[in-house]
Amino acid sequence: MEINHTQTFKALTQAIDKANEIGVNANITILDTAGHQKLFFRMDDAFLGSIDISAGKAKTAMLFRMNSEQVGQFLAPEMGTYGMLQTSGGLVGFKGGMPVKAEGNIVAYIGVSGGSPDQDFEIATAGSII
Repeated sequence: MEINHTQTFKALTQAIDKANEIGVNANITILDTAGHQKLFFRMDDAFLGSIDISAGKAKTAMLFRMNSEQVGQFLAPEMGTYGMLQTSGGLVGFKGGMPVKAEGNIVAYIGVSGGSPDQDFEIATAGSII
């Protein structure tokens, strides 16, 4: 099952609404299940440096079919898998990337960057159920 354009805009709208509610200007990336960009949106005054981070969070979630912070548990220096940080063009292992689900199935991945990791997580969560 793949995300369609109506679902994509619904996920984006839900994420933007949450970002506005908590006062964060965010960059939001949505990838399809193959990792191709379906949508990118930069809110007014969102940090330019967070563009790549939002995409990296979505990509990290897509590559491992789990939240980016869950992947981050494997990236800690004390872990034997620390070297995977530099694989796949770089991974982003902190909050803000996760699967997007429709009817319980993963249909896409969302990555958000612009606030604190907890704020990014809150915004991504708002866009993750469509």
